[in-house]
Amino acid sequence: VQLQASGGGLVQAGDSLRLSCTASGRTLRSSAVGWFRQAPGKEREFIAAISRSFATYYANSVKGRFTISRDNAKNTVYLQMSNLKPEDTAVYYCGADPTGIASTLTDSSRYNGWGQGTQVTVSS
Repeated sequence: VQLQASGGGLVQAGDSLRLSCTASGRTLRSSAVGWFRQAPGKEREFIAAISRSFATYYANSVKGRFTISRDNAKNTVYLQMSNLKPEDTAVYYCGADPTGIASTLTDSSRYNGWGQGTQVTVSS
């Protein structure tokens, strides 16, 4: 079952966006959920993750600007992005890690359910 990422768009530097990650036919509460992004010509990189117990983890490049949260009642994980920069431009993906092991949450190979992603473009 694939996860669906949504909420991307074209914004200016300094703006904010909130991305959503949902899954139909699958409950996210039993998994850690991570956000990754991939810019053209670059590898997919870890952005943020939230564990089943709501512990959060961030890449240094977004710490203090992005906030990950989850609403299990809505089966949704959010990524609130503030003070966006042109270098944040990428396709953003969410995935689920059923193992939820904190030491491996930055490893994209631990996740499944990658969907189409959502494009975020930040103009300067």
